[in-house]
Amino acid sequence: MTISVGIIGATGVVGQRYIQLIENHPLFDIEVITASSNSVANTYQDIVKWGLSTPIPIDISKMEIKATEVKSIPSDVEILFSALPSGIAAKVESEFCKEGYIVASNSSNGRMDEDVPLIIPEINSDHLELIEIQRDNREWDGALIKNPNCSVMALAPTLKALDKFGIEKVHVATLQALSGAGYRGVPSMQIMENVIPYIEGEEDKLETEPQKILGHFEDDKISMHGMTVLASCNRVGVIDGHLENVWVESREKITEETAKESFHGLNGLDLPSSPNPFIEVHEDPSRPQPRLDRDVGNGMSISVGGIKETLAGIQYNCLAHNTIRGAAGASILNGELISESKWF
Repeated sequence: MTISVGIIGATGVVGQRYIQLIENHPLFDIEVITASSNSVANTYQDIVKWGLSTPIPIDISKMEIKATEVKSIPSDVEILFSALPSGIAAKVESEFCKEGYIVASNSSNGRMDEDVPLIIPEINSDHLELIEIQRDNREWDGALIKNPNCSVMALAPTLKALDKFGIEKVHVATLQALSGAGYRGVPSMQIMENVIPYIEGEEDKLETEPQKILGHFEDDKISMHGMTVLASCNRVGVIDGHLENVWVESREKITEETAKESFHGLNGLDLPSSPNPFIEVHEDPSRPQPRLDRDVGNGMSISVGGIKETLAGIQYNCLAHNTIRGAAGASILNGELISESKWF
């Protein structure tokens, strides 16, 4: 039996990825899609500027777009996947949770709230225990689950693999794809022949979200990780795939071989969207590269390469597909995780 789901904010880059990834999903069926008020009552195909290589699923293309409000959601829908802009999401996601819906959200609002699980299922599924505290605190029957920032999604699993060595300090420089800013995010005349060494709000997310993800759940709260993360974020002329250069300092020495063993040792889960391997390790020092490696594991694997020892610790490069693993695919995987949990 499949689970009825909805996509709220279905017309943008991430909303389109949700639809593409759920088209043949073994657990989920899309029953409702929502968008902004000027799209309501139109069919999806008449409104969306579809930008993916696969065609719009026929049944979705003819579906009528509904308003992003509780009364638009059929009663049999159980999970809502949110691709809303954070400003809108901050206002409406809680309304859906109050009505008993589970909201798996890619939006940045609320990620660092003490009672909101910030989940990467392969590394911190135990943080779902926050749902009990969340429901008590907020007096609702639903649940709000977040996936992290798209660049954090590439970084955090690699840090989890190395954390047994006692990570103390992390430096990361990102080279982030254009799709992370949406279709209208970066004008072509601004990015062609150029690199933009600033992305508003990104450095703060990279410096804070891993602390929560790698923190420990104890005494009904997350005890944050104590490492220091310093980030520099750059927008580059690549469509999909965030590449990151990472330097890690730790209490115990990390060699090239122990780093590779640790990356190999972080396993996927028995969930439809969890890849195997979870972390793909490249021996070629010129890899990973966005064009070559973003689709590994159907876009859900993390790729790592360029691993070498430095005077201060270990250095490597990592890559994730930012609109799949870093956005829609991550939320869908969170939906899979919670659908098999006691909280569903």
